[in-house]
Amino acid sequence: MGVRSHRAADLERLRRFLREHDCMPQDRLPPERSLAPLLGMGRTTLRACLEVLEAEGLVWRHVGQGTFYGPRPVHEPVRMSLLVTMTSAWDLMNARLTIEPGIAAAAALRATPAQIDALRACIEEGRNAPDLFACERADNRFHTTLARTTGNPVLISFLEFVSGARSRAPWQREWGQTYRHIGQDEFQGEHSDQHKAIVDAVERHDAERARDAMSDHLATIQTAMQSASSEGLGSRRTRGGRQHLGAPKARSAPVT
Repeated sequence: MGVRSHRAADLERLRRFLREHDCMPQDRLPPERSLAPLLGMGRTTLRACLEVLEAEGLVWRHVGQGTFYGPRPVHEPVRMSLLVTMTSAWDLMNARLTIEPGIAAAAALRATPAQIDALRACIEEGRNAPDLFACERADNRFHTTLARTTGNPVLISFLEFVSGARSRAPWQREWGQTYRHIGQDEFQGEHSDQHKAIVDAVERHDAERARDAMSDHLATIQTAMQSASSEGLGSRRTRGGRQHLGAPKARSAPVT
């Protein structure tokens, strides 16, 4: 097989990965050090393939932030771009704890059956997510879909900002550490169960219960992040010693 044929095969593997992972516009791809072995190619070959897809407008890259699916945004304000870049994982978590419970409550007031179905599809995507990248994408999609259910452009814009911040290195570092700390089983099970509790309340149009369920969910994630950050990746390797998502002792206040 010639060089050109090898390159065509490498490109096809990358395109198939994007199709099979159902990537959405502005989804962040795994870092090159992770994606290259997944595709069975070296990082130099992967970069060459990404250059081809970038020229085609299928992906775009931001130095220091990663590679993203879809065309490069052309209308993102400079100030907003800087704000996303400067946002720490803890600032983002505090903002989410303040605003997202209200988003859940607002969604409960106007959710349609079709929107409920879309939210439940997001939950199933999370339950079946095979790896860190898929789990992060499913979680992000659930929260942005919930915001769209409100029909409020300000709330939707906030979650789009959150989505952008979550694709940046500070959040990815904390999220990756937390994911490894709690374990894939906990994410697929208890994390998804918490999402289900939120959607159940939204479907019943129970705004207060939806607010409380979201608060409990985010407080538990915050606690897991704090525990993973303080104890490091090497601790609590057994299931019995891990932080479990489904049982927060109490709703915590945002970190200050």
